[in-house]
Amino acid sequence: MPLVKRILVAGDLNVDLLLSGCSGPPIPGQETLARGFTMTLGGAAAICAAGLGRLGRKVKFLGVVGQDLWGTFCLQELARSGVDDSGVLKDAAQATGVTVSVSSSEDRALVTYPGAIACLTEAAFGPGVFEGFDHFHVSSFFLLSGLASSLASLLARARAEGLTTSLDPGFDPRERWTDILSALGHCDLFLPNAVELRAITGLREPLKALQDLANGTTRTVVKLGSAGAVTLESGVLLEMPAYPVDAQDTTGAGDSFDAGFLHAWLEGFPLRTCLAWGAAAGAIATRGAGGSSSQGDAAEIERLMRSSPR
Repeated sequence: MPLVKRILVAGDLNVDLLLSGCSGPPIPGQETLARGFTMTLGGAAAICAAGLGRLGRKVKFLGVVGQDLWGTFCLQELARSGVDDSGVLKDAAQATGVTVSVSSSEDRALVTYPGAIACLTEAAFGPGVFEGFDHFHVSSFFLLSGLASSLASLLARARAEGLTTSLDPGFDPRERWTDILSALGHCDLFLPNAVELRAITGLREPLKALQDLANGTTRTVVKLGSAGAVTLESGVLLEMPAYPVDAQDTTGAGDSFDAGFLHAWLEGFPLRTCLAWGAAAGAIATRGAGGSSSQGDAAEIERLMRSSPR
């Protein structure tokens, strides 16, 4: 049976340049060698959209790229994942955003040039933009400087038009963590990771942080990396362990988790099943370099869930 619920995804869209196997971290005035290089689709929202597309969802993306080769690459990768890119604006005055990841055996460092990412504004959400869609998802609140102040009203508008809504905050490079709480009252799902949850609430213990965000409207699902994911169910902590895989690169794993969780949630699956879909989708995405190159389809995710039930 075809999946009928359509999803509108908005947020960051950029290229990821991945330098792997580096001899050490970059040092000013010196040259560091890398054993591997990969260019992939980047941006939390774009990776989530690509994951949903591979799961067979009808997805349309709203974002901004430059009129450059990297912007063309982003559009090609979205299309390759089955995502409708007709909502992506091409701004000749801006360069497409870029994230450079430098990883060694000890750690990874990320440097992001936002570029056109910051140019997504409320103007992109004209009359009829939500027509025909069932769900509205936004990622990377703190990178969307052109949209952040109007996001609460956009989420409210989407809900008024009958859509469910979700928000993945992403990391705040300025570490201010402000202005996001006003949007939560208009979200059905809030999808931070553990670092983001602690920073937004000021609480380190997941249960207390989840209780602090409880507003009777929004379900908060917290991604814990190799420890899995948690949420509250009737006031009780519901935990989902991670699926064991031979991980090569964890870039964007949380965004693939979002895709898996949303896919199951929109089908009305039980909450534990939704968490399992998210955990399996996130695990499978770590098998290759970058956030989108190794995302699984529904059959692959179901096989992992059957082989290691939760």
